[in-house]
Amino acid sequence: MNVTMDLAAIAAAFGKAWTRETSADAAGWTPEIPAHGQCAVTAALVRDLLGGRVVWGEAILPDGVHVSHYWNEVGGAEIDLTRSQFPSGTLVPVAGRRKPEMEDAYDYVLSAPATSARYEILKAALAHHRS
Repeated sequence: MNVTMDLAAIAAAFGKAWTRETSADAAGWTPEIPAHGQCAVTAALVRDLLGGRVVWGEAILPDGVHVSHYWNEVGGAEIDLTRSQFPSGTLVPVAGRRKPEMEDAYDYVLSAPATSARYEILKAALAHHRS
């Protein structure tokens, strides 16, 4: 399997599957920034698809506001399919600067009922767009 090609196909499928309904911030979601609010559910599904772990850290927006952010580490590589949700100038955590409180945030992400419901919606939409 060509992981790069597979990752490109997975990223394209997520881009089609993300909706207001799957965003943690439905009021702020727009088709122009489809990754907005999608990090937790996307990271959980990437782990389902590729293995690895869900990592967590705080992104620092240009105005200094800290926001929670989830992405993946697979085989030592960092995969962040939702980084595009942040404006230019955002400091996004990378290996060595992320929060160590959760070795794998997968179970934590899915423990919130609202996030788990969004995960199921996105999982179904992703299956449709990958077929």
